Amino acid sequence: MTKFTQSSISVTSSRVGAAALPWKKSLLALSLLFALGGCGDNDNDFSNVEKPTPEPTDPTTPATPTMVAFDDDGVLNADIRWTKYGVPHVTADNLESMAYGVGYAFARDNMCVLADQIVKYNSQRAKFFGPDEVQGSGDSENLINDFGFLTLGIRQLAEENLPRMSANSRAMFQGYTAGYNKYLNDTPVEDQDPACAGQPWVYELDSTDILTYSLGVALLPGAANFLGPMFLAAPPGKDYLPQPATASTTKVKMTPAVTVPPTNPADMGSNGWALGSEKTENGMGMVLANPHFPHTGNLRFWQFHTTIPGHLNVLGSSLMGLPGAVNIGFNDNIAWTHTFSTAEHFVIYQLRLDDEDDSNMTHMIDGNRRTIYEKPLEIEVAVGPGTTIKMNKTSYYTNYGPMVEVPGSFDWTDTNAFAIKDANLPNLDVVDHWLAMNMATSMEEFKQAFKNYDGVIFNNTMAASKEGEVFYIDDSTVPYLTETALNELTTNPLLVQTKAAAGFTVLPGYLSAFDFERPVPYENAPKYEGEDFVQNSNDSFWLTNFNSPITGVSPLYGQTDYQQSLRSRMGQKFMQTAAGSDNKFNPAELETMLMSNRSYLAEDILPSVLQMCEAQGATAVNVDGEDVDISAACSALATWDGTMNTSSVGAHVFREFAFQFATDPQWETPFNAEEPLTTPSGLIQNATTLAQFARAVQVLEAANVAPDAEFGSVQFVERSLPDGTPSGERLPWGGAHNIEGGFNVFNIVPDNNGTLLRRHTYAPLNDTTIMSAEAQGYHINYGSSWMLIVNFTEAGPQARGILTYSQSRVYGSEHFLDQTRLYSSQPQLRDVYFTDQAITDNTIEQISLSSE
Repeated sequence: MTKFTQSSISVTSSRVGAAALPWKKSLLALSLLFALGGCGDNDNDFSNVEKPTPEPTDPTTPATPTMVAFDDDGVLNADIRWTKYGVPHVTADNLESMAYGVGYAFARDNMCVLADQIVKYNSQRAKFFGPDEVQGSGDSENLINDFGFLTLGIRQLAEENLPRMSANSRAMFQGYTAGYNKYLNDTPVEDQDPACAGQPWVYELDSTDILTYSLGVALLPGAANFLGPMFLAAPPGKDYLPQPATASTTKVKMTPAVTVPPTNPADMGSNGWALGSEKTENGMGMVLANPHFPHTGNLRFWQFHTTIPGHLNVLGSSLMGLPGAVNIGFNDNIAWTHTFSTAEHFVIYQLRLDDEDDSNMTHMIDGNRRTIYEKPLEIEVAVGPGTTIKMNKTSYYTNYGPMVEVPGSFDWTDTNAFAIKDANLPNLDVVDHWLAMNMATSMEEFKQAFKNYDGVIFNNTMAASKEGEVFYIDDSTVPYLTETALNELTTNPLLVQTKAAAGFTVLPGYLSAFDFERPVPYENAPKYEGEDFVQNSNDSFWLTNFNSPITGVSPLYGQTDYQQSLRSRMGQKFMQTAAGSDNKFNPAELETMLMSNRSYLAEDILPSVLQMCEAQGATAVNVDGEDVDISAACSALATWDGTMNTSSVGAHVFREFAFQFATDPQWETPFNAEEPLTTPSGLIQNATTLAQFARAVQVLEAANVAPDAEFGSVQFVERSLPDGTPSGERLPWGGAHNIEGGFNVFNIVPDNNGTLLRRHTYAPLNDTTIMSAEAQGYHINYGSSWMLIVNFTEAGPQARGILTYSQSRVYGSEHFLDQTRLYSSQPQLRDVYFTDQAITDNTIEQISLSSE
């Protein structure tokens, strides 16, 4: 048995320029080594495990929806009508022409973001922007990006697979890029977005570019977060750093800092409801869509409507770059929405290296030797104005996928190494899957889309039909592990400990029984069907319908019998109480509920907080040697109306207390899995909670924010000028936060937003608040984005919605702030125009687009 000592996991400065890793990661390294390091005489010995016979896969090619993909004469034609708030309605007679119109309209609003993302996924950031995200810092972020996506090989996968994709997908890629290029070539530079107009990194696109982008987006919750660990991966004794391809006197400073990555760094979230005939007043289906996504960067939604007469009529919103299909929306028969799933989409495998191979380039599976392969990579790197050099690097692969390394946690030593296998690498179903959903004429056809395709990469799906049926599925792409692997993952204490420490699954790579060959099939995914309701607020599938909990699925989808977030509990509370005396919803009740900006935590503990305040009176609270007068904050809180609306006084006092409370919750009643919707609950009034309130007051004092200020003067939206500086125009913003158990939530994202486009942010005071002293408040740039309520009626679907940050990111354009101002004036939705008559009555601009 190998004996591991502290020295075997120490970090040497020659391997990485990172700061010391947190203690948690050191424990992670220890648990991994002891769990998987080769001891054959304990409960973690998997040497006798037999690999089950693989289940046969279905060789049937998914059915492709019947529709004209390409125009016979090769000429693309699309009619576009823009209605109020800049929403394009595109009509065409084939898919390629439809996507042509969508690509053109999208480019007019968001050209710079897509251009930035194409450079990102084509491994060209260093070519145009140099090796670092912060120039001269040595952070190597652009090098890590470029070599990372080359390591994942998404551009090569796109080139190889594009000719074999369905005619529908190829038509949409081809049409979308043609529309984008038409806008780029026909629009004078002075009329384009000044944030990127005329820049060398804005160029014409082709289908391979957009497919590469799609493959990259599919990896956002998985391998795309491990670009840094891929960058560091090299056998012991070999330098991982890139080198100039030819002799050069140019020196590139490289001191990358890499730690164990989070798998949802953008904190993507959402609320989604689908109501059936038993929960709606008219007995027909209704859907509430409330995605919480960044308001800037590569994850912005964009609203549009497409029609191909006789085949397609769908309205909604999509993430940028999806070539013509609607992500969240509705057609004449079905409405649907998504939330970010708790499921895992990849596995990290710990390899047992062959002790007879001194190069550490061979690992063992089932007692057989497997080679670790090298692949040479090359990129261009800007090292001065108009000057680039070529730099080379070697990446390493196994049968599982790319090698990864994080010093102190996932080390490549002479005994162990690590590789990542992502179930979304590649995922070629994305366009076909959403197109099939867009075209569904019944709930059965909608469900068939999930049977035929596996392209809803990281989402839960909730849908309702005009007949009043509801459907839920987490069909995100999840590794289909064997029963052996699932059993060990859930019962082996050290594997359980490792997952808890890392935040993702780590399995032994030296036995094929722990490998997977495909994603979990439709039949095994968590699902619910009925005529009542389904809902999700980013907790797991478990309580999708609290009357019928879902159990018995792969643990990679998430947990059961666990404490729900306060936002989930707010949603569940709304489901039970917000429909009025008949317990059935109408659209007005749903909109009122969404915009109520209530706080679950306040409704539970505010009376106790006020009692604590009254008992303390004017006596100062000593916190870390400082006397804090809480009386003014208590007085403001006593006048608070319990909501996070712009006119609410004292709302920010409770929010700051909520942030402090979350660091060490003092619940009167602990969590009970038998009562997951109502526990934990109640506030213990003790020295801890009193100190927490005092610390909240300290935050307000440090930010120079009066406790009795109106919330709209504290929480605001402020856009950036094209050069990235603040515009100076602050719009009051109503809405809650997860921390206080809001439903319609907003937040700040002070870090990278996925693009290199310039913007301003205000750093929060510390790690336990989003309050900024510089901003003297909360600078909102994340949260409720595309909000939509769809109600099916005998006259067809009727909808209200809003894109809170507006359609266009082009500063100064008509639709840069119009919906944002509407929401700021009072949280509200607006009418969504779906019928031809409504579109005609509200058209503000129209063109006929042709490629001739």
